Amino acid sequence: MASLNHEQLMKAALSEAEKAARQEEVPVGAVVATKEGEIIASAGNQTLALNDPTAHAEILAIRRAARAVGNYRLNNLLLYVTLEPCPMCVGAMIWARISTLVFGAWDEKSGACGSVVDILGSGRFNHRFEVVPGILADESAALLRDFFRKRRLHTAGLQEIER
Repeated sequence: MASLNHEQLMKAALSEAEKAARQEEVPVGAVVATKEGEIIASAGNQTLALNDPTAHAEILAIRRAARAVGNYRLNNLLLYVTLEPCPMCVGAMIWARISTLVFGAWDEKSGACGSVVDILGSGRFNHRFEVVPGILADESAALLRDFFRKRRLHTAGLQEIER
């Protein structure tokens, strides 16, 4: 078994985010891994493809992981995601009983692990998990910035100049 390496596993989540971007989805990727570093599920955002506002990378990865382990409780599993999760996704993580969340970039518009709100900080939920922020944050943020810059240019009818 491979030893746990947050950067290596975040690179796998970034790969899922890149796949989402190629499908014109907001480039967020997620992987669920064991404490030994084995990836058991992965996903990128698919809200457009599935016409589903809940089809965030985290939700899809959690669903796939639950199917893979045969249980909705994902005790002792880690979730890696390229962007700080929103309230919906943090709620799903609580109910899934993940042990650790590792994320890349902070989300100043809808983050629920400290940016906009800190759902876990209330201390009122029956399950808490460790949060490790900022792993490959620059790479995660750059992917999002580039995606939205290209989208704005496209919307304005402009083309990006090749450098």
